[in-house]
Formats: sequence, C-alpha cells, structure tokens
Amino acid sequence: MHNDSHTIAAIATPNGTGAIGIIRVSGEDCIALSNTIFKGSDLEKAPSHTIHYGHIVDGNQILDEVMVSIFHAPRSFTTENSVEISCHGSPFILEQILQLLIRSGAKIAQAGEFTMRAFMHGRIDLSQAEAVADLIASNSEAGRELAMQQMRGGFASELKELRTQLIDFAALLELELDFSEEDVEFADRTDLITNVKDIQRVLGGLKKSFQYGNAIKNGVSVALVGKPNAGKSSWINALTNDEISIVSKIAGTTRDKVEAHLNIDGVLFRLIDTAGIRVTNDEIESIGVERAIQTIQKAELIVFLFDLTDTSFQAFELEYEAIKNQNKKAPILILANKIDLAQSNRHPIDEHFSKLENLLFVSAHQIEDVTSLKQRMLYTINNLKATESNHIVSNTRHYEALQQAYSDIAKVLEAFEMQITSELIAHDMRQAINSIGSITGEVDIDHDILGTIFGKFCIGK
Repeated sequence: MHNDSHTIAAIATPNGTGAIGIIRVSGEDCIALSNTIFKGSDLEKAPSHTIHYGHIVDGNQILDEVMVSIFHAPRSFTTENSVEISCHGSPFILEQILQLLIRSGAKIAQAGEFTMRAFMHGRIDLSQAEAVADLIASNSEAGRELAMQQMRGGFASELKELRTQLIDFAALLELELDFSEEDVEFADRTDLITNVKDIQRVLGGLKKSFQYGNAIKNGVSVALVGKPNAGKSSWINALTNDEISIVSKIAGTTRDKVEAHLNIDGVLFRLIDTAGIRVTNDEIESIGVERAIQTIQKAELIVFLFDLTDTSFQAFELEYEAIKNQNKKAPILILANKIDLAQSNRHPIDEHFSKLENLLFVSAHQIEDVTSLKQRMLYTINNLKATESNHIVSNTRHYEALQQAYSDIAKVLEAFEMQITSELIAHDMRQAINSIGSITGEVDIDHDILGTIFGKFCIGK
C-alpha cells in the first residue's frame, strides 16, 4: 500500500449495470488531469464543492454525458484535490472513462487507498477508518449505528483521554528516575494506584463490550438445540414465518444445520437449526450431531428446546448441563415446548420447571409465544451491552489491543503492590500506552498491518 502524491482513480460504484456510476479521482493534479478529458466549463477555475455538466471526451469521441463534482484540498475525504465523475452506469462506459484517466496520467487505486490517504493525512484516525469499512458492510440498523458511532470519533476520544492520563503518569515516574539519587517521589502512590485502577476498569468495560459489539456487527449467532423432535424446526419456521426447515414426526429429520436470518428491532439474528443431539448409528446423522455441537460452541445465544410432554426434570437437567458445558459464555434461553399439547392432554408439569427464571412455556403454534421469544432474545442480547463506557468495541483488532493494554495495566498494579522500582513500572505503563495507541494509529503501525486493514476495503473507497 503506497501513499504518495500521485493521482489515483477508481470506480466507486458496485459491479453491475445501474442508472448511475461514479468514478473517484484524488491527488494534487487530479482536477487538471480531469479537465483534459472534460468538455464543458473549465474545471481548473471551478470553485470547490461545485458540480459541472458536460461530456467526457477521448479526442473527438464523446464517451458519455456526465456531471463532475469538484473538491479542493483540504476540504475533501482524502484532504487532497478530488473529483467525482457521475456517468451512466454501464460497466463498459465506466471502464472506458477509467482507462482514459489512466492513459492521461492517473494510477489505478488500490483497495482502501482513498481511506488510507484520509488516515495518513490526519483527517481520520485508524479506528475511524476501520469504521468506514464496517459501515459499508453493515447489514442491520444496529450494525449501521455502531459503525456510525465509531466514525464520529467518540470511541477514539475516550481512548486518547486514557492514553494521555497514562502518559502523564509515566512522565512522573520517569521524572523520579532522573532524581533517583535524591530519593524524590513526584507521584503520590495512593492516588496513582487509584487512577490506574480507574483506567483498568474502563478498559475492562470496553473489553467486555466486544461480545455484544461483535455479535451486532456480524449478526447474533443463535443455536436452536435440543433432542430430535423437540420442535426446533417448527420454531425456526415460526420465528421467520417461512417454511425453512423440514418439519416431521420422524426423529432425526434435520441432518445438517439450517441457517435463516431474523431482524428484530434493527438487530440481526442468525438462527441456526441444528440436528437433534442424540447417540445414533446413522453415519450421516452422527455428522449432523457433531456439527450441532460445533454450532453450540460458537453461538452467541443458545435457545434450548425440550418436549414438555416427554421430558422429566431430571432428564432436562442432564441435557441442560451438557449444553452449558459446551459453551460457558453464551446466555441460554430455555423453551419448554409443546405446552398446548401438555395442557390438552392434562399432562402433569413438574413444579421445578416453573422455578427457572430463563424458561418459557411455549408452543410454536401460538403467535403470542413467538412474539415473547423474540422479545426475550432481543432483551438478552441488549443486556450484554451493559458497560461503564458509553462505547462498544466491535473490531477484533481493537479487542486484542485492549486485552494487551489491560494485561499491561495489571502488571503495573502488581508492581505497585510489590513495590518494584519506578523504572519497571514505567516500562509496563509505556507498553499499555502503545497498545492503546495502536488502535487509533497514534503509534507507528507496521506497514503490513496497514496493508491488511485497508486491503479489506472495496476498490474506490
């Protein structure tokens, strides 16, 4: 990934035919370069943030009728002179204009190069740049809102404040080292420990928010699990109001996981109907059972169903513990299914079931029960959001950096407790400062890491 002053160009709209297509051009000479292929007003004399009607011409040949938008540095996305050419959305026309720009002196932009220039020129920090990619990839209202919050820079501001505090603490400790022979203590240890603990608490809250943020960003993975014929397929059909899974009285009908998407108040849930978990001699079904277990292990929310008409409380407890042992982090919602059959058959219900807080007595055939489950799913996921910080972490790279910073701060506090020298404490504090700074790009980031981050962007962004 290069970042110099050459003019770059790329098609910014997706592949395929559309009414309008856009080509972005950026660089010091991009306005002059675009002017050589534009027949209309003089773009070099045009004020910033103006739009001009005309034609793109290749010699005497008119390629298309266009609108050209002009942005003067530094008032553009990249902070460089920028041009956007809006033409008809034919892939052929777009490619013809792009190739004309290349022949005129521009270079094809690499993936994410426009955004990388915005970062390198200080218009946005690295966390905001990554939020641009998240916004483009967002597939739900909650995901869009999360990306927008990060793009607005609130998360970065909080990190910068924490980092500044740590830098101030480290400076005091290092100042003490300069006067070590005089045994001078510039930093009150009691106050310093209290302040460092406050920083650790905020880092811990941000770290904790990743479970929620990652789920919202990618869609909440929901595993519907239980024994064969517990009603999993009926429930995935009821939740989505569609015949996605095969419903049959024959146990073991679902041999592999079936996935469907469900949007509840802007939050995307990925429902996974798994094979019923049981011991079986059927080779194909046993593969399905193994995949069901893998799905449980990766799920962010587990919906455990059992047949109320055919399950004792003791059998339920054994099954519940087995599922919980597969995934100790994900919350579990319990559905005592087929309550309608239990009531019509006057089936006795063990009173122990009624004492479980996260249990719902339900039937997939009752609309109000379907609504109740949706509300409970949304409530359970929103509960994960609880943190002392107002910001949510959704990026894996950020989470790993926060984990490292949290670990470094823990070493600092341990060193204080053991009354280790200021030199070693200052070293661990510097490590934490660098870990936090790597999130926003305030410290030098390895070129390969930047290439990986921006390489995930689409061409033209």
